[in-house]
Amino acid sequence: MATEILPTPRGEILPALPGQSPEAIAAWLAEQGEPSFRAKQILEWVWKKKVTSYEQMTNLPAALREKLARSFRLTALTHSKTQGSEDTTRKFLFKLHDGRYVESVLIPANPALYGEKSDRRTLCVSSQVGCAYGCKFCASGLAGFTRNLDASEIAGQVLAAEQIAGERVDSLVFMGMGEPMANFKNLMEAIALITGPETLHLGARHLTISTSGLAPQIRKLADHPQQIRLAISFHGATDEVRSQIMPVNKKYPVAELMDALAHWNSTKKQKLTLEYILIQGVNDGLDQAAILARHARNIGAKVNLIPYNTVDGLVWKRPAISHCRAFQDVLKKAGVTATLRIEKGHDIDAACGQLRLKQETAEGIV
Repeated sequence: MATEILPTPRGEILPALPGQSPEAIAAWLAEQGEPSFRAKQILEWVWKKKVTSYEQMTNLPAALREKLARSFRLTALTHSKTQGSEDTTRKFLFKLHDGRYVESVLIPANPALYGEKSDRRTLCVSSQVGCAYGCKFCASGLAGFTRNLDASEIAGQVLAAEQIAGERVDSLVFMGMGEPMANFKNLMEAIALITGPETLHLGARHLTISTSGLAPQIRKLADHPQQIRLAISFHGATDEVRSQIMPVNKKYPVAELMDALAHWNSTKKQKLTLEYILIQGVNDGLDQAAILARHARNIGAKVNLIPYNTVDGLVWKRPAISHCRAFQDVLKKAGVTATLRIEKGHDIDAACGQLRLKQETAEGIV
């Protein structure tokens, strides 16, 4: 697994090798007076063979391995804990170089919610330590926002998950801790590493970014050439309901969000997904279902309904499954494709941020 991240004798933390683009590695090799073909070898050791020590890079000269060790740490994060079992949903807790934690969740046989086959292994990836957007039902922001993850820490979750699981991750959803669109630059640098032919080489169509509704960034992503999928954390069909539980709606209300999604449809072929967590007595009224259906039809979106996943310290409750199905039926009768997902990992703190919050609280960090 990933090795522990230690400071240099001068107390500095070296940049992580998994965060270096092929171009950056080539430039570094040129500065060191090393031949350019070594870049391909280094990238293969890091991304394809997933080595955990420089000594394993046996086709590199010892002197070059020493230069690499003095210039880069080999891992962006350290595997701290796993919850779950190999044949079901597993949550990984990763420690970062500054002592903070993030989570990733590996979901086998994920339902075909984002255009993927049902036998694929999907990794839910974090983009920030904590979250500044304060959705009232979410554990990620309970301790507030600490910082953005850099590209190596985002892409490094995928690399580490494959090391731990011993198998390839087939698809990614950026739905873990944080608001991915609020960390747009680092997110896109990480995606370049994840999709690059010399790195993980995972097709962009197997990546889904989830956002709480940052309209300007949605437009920016729509104009990006890669065919990345988009899911919207909607959770309220009207401004009145959505603003109660999602403060971001006050800045980007439903009409502005729908306008940005219309722009998305003008540039992308991928069908949009509206994520809708059903919270008892808050947003689960059948009148909300009817309005949600109209929004979904207007932008040609499918709807993913998720009964609320209980979070320690929050008062929200999940509706009865019979009521969830009634909500789903309203959408279906309106001609909207609607999936009711019974949340996996309910017994392993799988709601985003819970495991991290427990660990940091135990260590006195928060």
